[in-house]
Amino acid sequence: AEDTELRRFVALKFLPENLGKDQHALERFRREAQAASALNHPNICTIHEIGKHDDQTFLVMEFLDGMTLKHRMGGKPMQIETILSLGIEIADALDAAHAKGIVHRDIKPANIFVTERGHAKVLDFGLAKVTTGPSKNVEADAAPSALTVEDHLTSPGTVVGTVAYMSPEQARAQELDARTDLFSLGTVLYEMGSGKLPFNGESMAVIFDAILNRMPVPLRQLNREVPADLERIVSKCLEKGRSLRYQHASDIRTDLQRLKRDTESARIPAASSRAEGTTHLRMHWGVTLSVALAVVALAVGGYFYLHRPPKLTEKDTIVLADFTNTTGDPVFDDTLKTALSVSLRQSPFLNLLGEDKVAATLRLMARPITTSLTSDVARELCERSGSKALIAGSIASLGSQYVLGLKAVNCQAENVLVEEQVTAASKEKVLEALGEAASKLRAELGESLATVQKFDVPLAEATTPSLDALKAYSLGEKAHDESGPTGALPHHRRAIELDPSFAMGYEEVGYDYYSLGELGRGSKYFTKAFELKEHASEREKLFITATYYSNVTGELDKAAQTYQEEIQTYPREYRAYLDLGNQYADQGQWEKAREAYSQSLSLANVGAYGNLANALLALQRFDEARQTVRQAQEQKLENYILHNALYALAFLRRDSQAMAQEQQWFAGKPEENDGYSLASDTEAYAGHVHRARELTKQSIESAIRADSKETGAIWQEIAAQREAALGNVTDAKQEAAEGLKLYPASQGVEVEAALALAMAGDSARAESMAQDVNKRFPLDMQMQSLWLPTIRAQLALNRKNPAVALNALQAASPIEFGEIGFVANLSCLYHTYIRGEAYLAAGQGNAAAAEFQKILDHSGIVWNCWTGALAHLSVARAHALQAKTSQAADADAARVRALAAYKDFLTLWKDADPDIPILKEAKAEYARLQ
Repeated sequence: AEDTELRRFVALKFLPENLGKDQHALERFRREAQAASALNHPNICTIHEIGKHDDQTFLVMEFLDGMTLKHRMGGKPMQIETILSLGIEIADALDAAHAKGIVHRDIKPANIFVTERGHAKVLDFGLAKVTTGPSKNVEADAAPSALTVEDHLTSPGTVVGTVAYMSPEQARAQELDARTDLFSLGTVLYEMGSGKLPFNGESMAVIFDAILNRMPVPLRQLNREVPADLERIVSKCLEKGRSLRYQHASDIRTDLQRLKRDTESARIPAASSRAEGTTHLRMHWGVTLSVALAVVALAVGGYFYLHRPPKLTEKDTIVLADFTNTTGDPVFDDTLKTALSVSLRQSPFLNLLGEDKVAATLRLMARPITTSLTSDVARELCERSGSKALIAGSIASLGSQYVLGLKAVNCQAENVLVEEQVTAASKEKVLEALGEAASKLRAELGESLATVQKFDVPLAEATTPSLDALKAYSLGEKAHDESGPTGALPHHRRAIELDPSFAMGYEEVGYDYYSLGELGRGSKYFTKAFELKEHASEREKLFITATYYSNVTGELDKAAQTYQEEIQTYPREYRAYLDLGNQYADQGQWEKAREAYSQSLSLANVGAYGNLANALLALQRFDEARQTVRQAQEQKLENYILHNALYALAFLRRDSQAMAQEQQWFAGKPEENDGYSLASDTEAYAGHVHRARELTKQSIESAIRADSKETGAIWQEIAAQREAALGNVTDAKQEAAEGLKLYPASQGVEVEAALALAMAGDSARAESMAQDVNKRFPLDMQMQSLWLPTIRAQLALNRKNPAVALNALQAASPIEFGEIGFVANLSCLYHTYIRGEAYLAAGQGNAAAAEFQKILDHSGIVWNCWTGALAHLSVARAHALQAKTSQAADADAARVRALAAYKDFLTLWKDADPDIPILKEAKAEYARLQ
């Protein structure tokens, strides 16, 4: 239409006739006018007025020439430049709306208009939630702080919006805040980048399920042209928990603007065109020549300035020397080196030599790993490790001020690459000044200004503003190198006492407990670190998030995805590859785990040798595992993972002398409790049950002395399972009860105990414990796919219902060979063993034999667990069952196989304690079959 008064074109929007007298529809129509007219923004469609003519209500809107984003996309991916430009404008529009207290609630391509000039206009505020003030982020269970128009228009629990673009909280009909629009914007950006919806399905129920429970296909998997940073932005928008996604539209806008700038700066300018016309020939030749010479001089100078070789490349490693502290104040000792390391490790460009590699190189230099890295020592270490440069820092006092210096030196040429010096006005300003100097140093060493700006959290925010807390943290890291987690723990605990908001302090306390086998304790600190992760650098934030998913909620897929995101941003982060390998190992994807561990090793992470050895053991590649351990020993590496692997290799080749040597290593380290437990399992594997009980008792006592009751309780529950499997039901129940009494607050103790009690016939208590675990760990992949199905299957077998047992165990298959984090070996494959028992109970001998054979074929996972020993007997029983149920020829063959398997088992247990119930049964079965 044309506005005849102002001589301008406008668009008129009418309600359909059937809604013209609907008060509810009229109210929503007025709300759209009120909401949009309150906004004056170039990327929001302007509402000029609301009018009425002959009972027809209408809106007078800005006239727009173009098409909706939905039609502009046409189901195909858009160009990256267009996505970024439109995304910035949409985010800016939402930021303006949210600042006025308006939440759109129906952001989708059909409600975004793209003008002919390529600008975005947000339309249709008909579902807007209008508050009396700026929109605030509130949790789902919080009461709204202001009366909303929505209160009068919708009933409680009403779902509003367009299904495919809804946030999880919208789908649940929960109280909404501005973050619902940010999720919807992420959905739109995903569709712009891929041409597909992230959450799709044939029905509303399927789409709701995807929004609430499923992760979308990674964006770059659908469109390789999408930059990794855009995928990260979209993923953060699509976080299901609103506290985890972006909190403000302005943050999305900023990240998109930064990416747009980086993308544009990376583009090579097109070659300039030739002379454009003959009129230039008429210019005065003297002026032309002088101007040309000036231009050439500037061009050549500019070219050589812009194309000067960088001081370092991304592949060069850097050694960080100790700080020289001449202030006399010990609070700066070690502390400033730790702070500088955090600051420099924010860089995706700089590649600091890892602490494991530093320690290994010092050993090769015949120096203790506690050696101070003075300039001379650091330079030698730099040369020995093949690094390119070393960075040394210094601090001196100047009255009440402090002077900090940073110097990067080429190790080979010994020339200074870069120097920075800053002054801190007071002691409290030292960390701030150090962070500023580090940022300047990064740029001077060759890092792009874009990444320096993007990854540059101030040190006081990335670590802690407390020098005393950072000092305690630094002492903890140093103690860890000297005496492991036991020595580090008191210092790390002191750090979080001094600063209760120190995220990485909580993370390290969690890891100390985790390394000591105290998984329950560790989880509490990982949770606190996750709550405080905004007080960390981007790299540490990703690390904390992944650890939380892995060790607290048990969402192994989310943890792996976070580590992959970390690797995309920091491709030389060796620890991320190591941790990604651990996620694959926990899911039984051992080949992927091996690749990740190998990549970590290639990035100078010598700490990955033990994990790689375990992966090779799991893949039955014993010679390669032995060679890997040998390589670690050549570098004088020592840790419990390596020695566990050495014990396993010795056991698998029945080398009792080598096993005794490994037990001796554990005996010298009381905080490492695996020695007695491994020996106990080995004795039980051979049927020496009385000796196994003595060693189990010693392992529990050793764990208690080392303040590791959780570990001791787990050993006791494993012993309880063993007793139940051998037929000693009374002993099994007693062991299970004592383990729970020793340390009840642990998921590891609980599930091991529940399985032991189920095997011992205490179904009521086992079922109650399983229900409790199910409630507390609803997202834990191993709990839901391995432990609970196994416990439920055993309970079904107790009720003589093998069909139910087999059905329960179907969930275990995808991660059947996953590593269990709280046992000495990789896994006992309990679920495989119980599945074999279920097939036996169902009369399916062939299927049962296949399951038990699977255990024997994966000795590199099972090691010396009781399931490995009893699988020999169970294979015999399966073949004996086949002999009974098969026709004559097949029966004879099955009988021969059964006799051979019984003989294998009785040979294995030739020196076994004679009073074991299952041994008596085996001998009787063998005699009947002969």
